[in-house]
This record gives sequence, structure tokens and C-alpha cells, in this order.
Amino acid sequence: MFKKFAVAAGAAAALVGAAQAENITGAGATFPAPVYTAWAQTYRSVAGDELNYQAIGSGGGIRQIKAKTVDFGASDKPLKAADLDAAGLMQFPTVVGGVVPVINVPGVKPGALHLTGSLLGEIYLGHITRWNDPQIAKANPKIKMPALPITVVHRSDGSGTSFIFTSYLAMKNASWAKDVGASDSVSWPVGLGGKGNDGVAAFVKQTKGSIGYVEYAYAKKNGTPYILVQNRDGKYPLPNGASFAAAAAGAPWGKAPGNYIMLLDQPGANAWPISGATFILMYKNPSDPKRSANVLKFFDWAYKNGDKTAASLDYVPLPASVKATIRKQWAAEITSGGKPVYVSK
Repeated sequence: MFKKFAVAAGAAAALVGAAQAENITGAGATFPAPVYTAWAQTYRSVAGDELNYQAIGSGGGIRQIKAKTVDFGASDKPLKAADLDAAGLMQFPTVVGGVVPVINVPGVKPGALHLTGSLLGEIYLGHITRWNDPQIAKANPKIKMPALPITVVHRSDGSGTSFIFTSYLAMKNASWAKDVGASDSVSWPVGLGGKGNDGVAAFVKQTKGSIGYVEYAYAKKNGTPYILVQNRDGKYPLPNGASFAAAAAGAPWGKAPGNYIMLLDQPGANAWPISGATFILMYKNPSDPKRSANVLKFFDWAYKNGDKTAASLDYVPLPASVKATIRKQWAAEITSGGKPVYVSK
């Protein structure tokens, strides 16, 4: 299935279309780039419109929409209601996915290594430096880990994936919360930086002894071994659509101010602990209403027709009731001259 799309952080996932096709531009998160690209390929074939999406990281997406150089920004780091209001923006979720720690440790198969959030924090703080550390050994009594140095890999760009991951570490490791904190861009205590999810995945793949974190589609695409992380119920679920859906099941969809939703360490035996929604940012009073209408038309089409594609890439589609709420938000909040720029039919 992964032959259907190509994702390159910092490069456009460009689709060449007919001369009279509408052209939609967006930029931001690499987390949802695989599904946005797959949706765009199908959408062009049925609607004739083109999407040029630049997977440059959530920080870049926020900057570009604020600079009004794109029709929409994309971010895995949701903006709080006050920040949205100050910028004249609204945000809405598109799909849910999961951030997965990945490793390159000879002899360790996918899912064989189990870690807690606290131990992940210790590794990323540089306090645990070898794979045969007693704390790792205690958590994995059935595995003989090699005496191999740990090379930490993290994002070098402003990243919503980093925001989700560091927010989780801050929840589970007090030292991380105190000394580093949670943001889309932090002062990493140790490690190498890779640009985009695919940059981190590439670094891990070529660096023996390394550990990184990526959106699950990138781990799956590259066949990179992943770690199982203990959830709130003390279980170690597999990262996949079902465990991401379990994490999203209890979310207050449609009730959170500004659609600000976090899905970290949710209850449930099958809930993946590092899950998150990804968001689109648009102006409430756009300078070009027609282009904004074209963006909403695309995402409305994706809400109606894109669930199967999203699920095939291990993203979780939003519930129908949430999509209905968001369509009402579009009509109420994204307007020109007091009228909606787009109304779903």
C-alpha cells in the first residue's frame, strides 16, 4: 500500500493536474503527510483539483499559515483557543494516529522490547546510555540486550510529532518535565537531529544502537523495529489502528474549546499511550474566500470518502458525529461578508 504515496519532509507532495484545475496549497506536519498525499491522488482523479502539500513540520505549517503564504496550515500540535483567536484562525482535526519509538538494535525484533514512559524519558535525558542497562534489563527479563551504546535520534525541525512525544515524556518522567518540558521544539539533552518523520526514520535505520520516534506509518513503511510502551492500564498494546482508536474513544470531541484535544496516556487496556489527532489551521475571515472554500471542499470530500484509505495506513478516521460538528463549525466560523465560504451538501 505504501507504493501509493511518497513523502519527503521539506519537499512538496505535488500533483500535476489539468490546466484548469483548482490548486490548493498547504504546508506543515509530516505526521499526516502519507494520508493527505493518498487522499490528494484520489481527489484529483475524481474532482480534477490539485493539492500541493509541503511536509515541512508543524512549526513550519503554523508559520506559513500565519504568513498567509498557504491556503491551510497543518499541525499535530493543537493551538489553544486564545492563540487561535489572537491569530484569527480556527482549527479542526482530520485523523488520529500514533507516535511510536523505533530502534536499531541487532537481534531485537519488532515489539520484543518493552519500556515505560519513565524509562523512555531517562534514555532521552541521556541518563541511560547502554542497551544492557540494569533498568532496561529489569523491564525485559526474557531478552538479553547487547552492551551497545544508545544513540538518541530526535527531530531537528519544529514538530508536532515532537510535541506529542515530549508531552508524553513530561507526563511520565518528572525530570524531563522539570529540565526539558513539552513543545514542538525543545533543547534536546543528547542525540542526533533528523528533519521530518522520514529523516528520523532514516537516521535510525542507518545507525546501529539508535532509538527514535516517528508516526506509525513511517515505521510500518520502512519496516523499522518498534518498542512497545506501557499504557495507563499497565499493558503493552501493539501500535496499530485499533490501539489508536482505543486511545481516541473517550476524547471530548466537539466539546473542547478550539477543538484542542490531546490523546496521551488514555485509559483502556488496548489504548496506545502516545496517540494524537492532527489538525488543519485556516483563517476565519480569509482574504481569498474561493481558495478557502476549495480547501474545505477537499477535506469535506476526505471526511466522506477517505476513511478506508486512512484506515489502510493505520490512521483512525473521526467519528461521523464529530465530522458533522466540524462541518457546522466551518459554516459558522469561516466566513466572508458574514456568510459561510463553504457549506457541506
